[in-house]
Amino acid sequence: MFERLGELVTEYDDILAQLSDPAVISDQRRLREVSRRHHELEPVIAAYNAYSAAQADLEVAREMYAEAEGADRELVGSELEGIQKHLADLEEQLKVLLLPRDPNDGRNVIVEIRGAEGGEEANLFARDLFEMYQRYAERVGLQIEVLATDPSPMGGFNEATLMVKGQEAWARFKHEGGPHRVQRVPVTESQGRVHTSAATVTVLPEAEDLEVQIEDKDIRVDVYRSTGPGGQSVNTTDSAVRVTHLPTGMVVAMQDEKSQIQNRAKAMQVLRARLLKAEQDRQTAEMSLARRSQVGGGGRAEKVRTYNYKDNRVTDHRIGLTVHKLDRVLMGELDDLVDALMADERARQLAGAGAA
Repeated sequence: MFERLGELVTEYDDILAQLSDPAVISDQRRLREVSRRHHELEPVIAAYNAYSAAQADLEVAREMYAEAEGADRELVGSELEGIQKHLADLEEQLKVLLLPRDPNDGRNVIVEIRGAEGGEEANLFARDLFEMYQRYAERVGLQIEVLATDPSPMGGFNEATLMVKGQEAWARFKHEGGPHRVQRVPVTESQGRVHTSAATVTVLPEAEDLEVQIEDKDIRVDVYRSTGPGGQSVNTTDSAVRVTHLPTGMVVAMQDEKSQIQNRAKAMQVLRARLLKAEQDRQTAEMSLARRSQVGGGGRAEKVRTYNYKDNRVTDHRIGLTVHKLDRVLMGELDDLVDALMADERARQLAGAGAA
């Protein structure tokens, strides 16, 4: 571990030099890469420096303990124990920091939410999830950009797409992918019976232009007039855009902006993210890690979370965690769930590293 840390210290010094290099500063793509790596290394180097300082303190405390007598020896002994505990804590912290990083860490994410089983009630729940994620992002200091919404007749969303921006966007949202189930009395239910509905969430890492290159010959672009709930036209010009990726059959439609150019740019942004995710999934499957390396997999064949209104309860089925504060979760207080999922991922990584 300490040999690896020595290499990272050398790399960190080189990164600092690059951040002052005019050639790097003038190259936006290179500057973004170097800045991202600097952000990754900074907590590792800070912990290593703290560990080195604590080791120096330990040596001094040992010398003092060897020379001390009586009450002084007892006092120094207590200090010695405190330093040893601090060193042990720092070593565990370093082990976590040195775990293999997710290649998507530091990326912005695109979150797609769709009503699934349950008709209009599922669409209403999709809107609840959309608003929950907006509030959560704001709580943890992430930025939100709404890319597209497709309203349903009763005020829900058939589909909604948003961009979450910030260094921790992927880390905090990547476990949200999958089917989310709701148990409640729908507004459409006259008998007061509890129904079960579902919405699906897809979380995609944002792809940069150079990572996923799309040839003009590989796409078909159709334009049409924007429509609102019920199909009525909300625009007198053909500003809505539908982009079809011919090799894969992927289709992305955007209509929220007033110009074709803006809608096409957003559609291409989502298409690149979907293609990047598809390629990453293919590579993961080829390495035989597939979904076993992910919490719950985010696959649509399994529910990841249940929201029960009657009991004010939210249960994450992947880690068996239940919290009785659904009202606060829907207001964006997702910290207990997200932090537990992140901790579970780290624990499994550490267990795998120990087994290796």
